[in-house]
Amino acid sequence: MDESLVSLNGCNDQQVEEVPEGFPFEIQDHPGLQTVTLKRTYQDEVIVVEVHMPDLVTGQNANDNDEDDEEDDSKANQSCIPLVVSVSKKTGPSLEFSCSAYPDEISIDSLVVKNPEHSDDQIAYEGPDFHDLDENLQKAFHRYLEIRGIKPSTTNFLHEYMINKDSREYLTWLTKLKSFVEA
Repeated sequence: MDESLVSLNGCNDQQVEEVPEGFPFEIQDHPGLQTVTLKRTYQDEVIVVEVHMPDLVTGQNANDNDEDDEEDDSKANQSCIPLVVSVSKKTGPSLEFSCSAYPDEISIDSLVVKNPEHSDDQIAYEGPDFHDLDENLQKAFHRYLEIRGIKPSTTNFLHEYMINKDSREYLTWLTKLKSFVEA
C-alpha cells in the first residue's frame, strides 16, 4: 500500500488541469464525489451538466453481449464520458439529455422533457429512442447542445479532467485506507 501511495503521489503533482480559454462553464468539483457539475447561463437558460467518471477502454469489448452494430463497434474501442445535460428556463419544463461523449463526437442517448411541477420520484416519459428520431431533428438537437457549450473541445478537456480526478480520489481513498489499517 505504501508503494502505491508513493507512486501515486509522484504522478499526482503534474495533474493540475488548466481550464482552456473560452471554457464557458463554472466547474463545481467536490472531493469525495464521483461526479463534477458544470454550470452556466446562456441567454435566459440555465445549463447544468453532470459529468461522470469516464468509461475507460481496457482492450476488452464491453459490448460483447450487445447486438453488433457498426457504430457500436467503432465506439467500443474509445473511452467515453457519461453526461447528463439539463437545460431549463425560468418557467416551464426543462430538457434533460443523456449523452456519451467520445473524443471526436457526442452521442445523445436519450432526451426527456421534465416538468418542474412533478416530483423527482415520478418517472418522465423518455419518448422514442433518440436514434429513431428523424435525422434532421437529431442534427438539430446536436447543434442545440453545441451552441450551449456541449462540444468535443469541452468534452476532451473534461475527459482529462475526470481521469485526473479519478487519480486524486483514488489517492485520497488509499490514504484513508492506510490510516484506518494503521490505527
